[in-house]
Amino acid sequence: MNTQVSLDVQVMLETQGLCKYWGGLKALDDISLQFHDKQLHGIVGPNGAGKSTLLNLLCGHYKPTHGRILHKDEPIEAIKPWAFARRGIGRSFQKTNIYPDATCLENCCVAVQRRMGGSFNFLRSRYSQKVLDEIATDALEKVGLGGRRNEVAAHISYGEQRQLEIAMVLATAPEVLLLDEPMAGMGHEESQLIIELLKKLRREYCIVLVEHDMDAVFELSDQLTVMVDGQHLTTGTVDQVRDDPRVKEAYLGQGDEVF
Repeated sequence: MNTQVSLDVQVMLETQGLCKYWGGLKALDDISLQFHDKQLHGIVGPNGAGKSTLLNLLCGHYKPTHGRILHKDEPIEAIKPWAFARRGIGRSFQKTNIYPDATCLENCCVAVQRRMGGSFNFLRSRYSQKVLDEIATDALEKVGLGGRRNEVAAHISYGEQRQLEIAMVLATAPEVLLLDEPMAGMGHEESQLIIELLKKLRREYCIVLVEHDMDAVFELSDQLTVMVDGQHLTTGTVDQVRDDPRVKEAYLGQGDEVF
């Protein structure tokens, strides 16, 4: 695998021979990858390539059939899903996963509760409301929603709801962000806001990004992995992947504009 990652960049997440089978269907087969601190690693591939399955494994939602998942060199594939979040592995989803009747601030406070476990009242007994509000407000400010903290989530735009979902992940104090199509359903202007946000966040976090907007992936990715039919095809810089004839072959019929 021809990659250009500095040797002093910490590996935050790693998969070794990772497999997920559903009966006779190999949704993911023998995937070995490394995801580095303060870098954005794009995951692309045709529909059915196994991209979302990979994210579901990396966040503990699925358990692998075979293989290992390492977080800072410690095996974590056998731990409970909530333990992934407590270790600092945060996940967003293809569809907005917010509480529409709650304010943006309340949504982020609930995200803190998810990571810590227990009820929101239990959290209030351990943290003052001021501290909770500070954590939530900081997350909202990071995504550009500081001025919308008291707005009900259902009343903000779709693009802002996607920003709110990222804020909810940030409120859990993650080290790793697993983002599943954060620009899905957006227009050009909304997508550009998310692109600029991710450019800032990749300076602080390890980000694993699954996204169908190829222009955005090419613009954002430090490393790029292409998957096909549940298998790893190639990993490298954007230029290396663009020039790989196997990638062009995998996308035949998808349209030359992909590259």
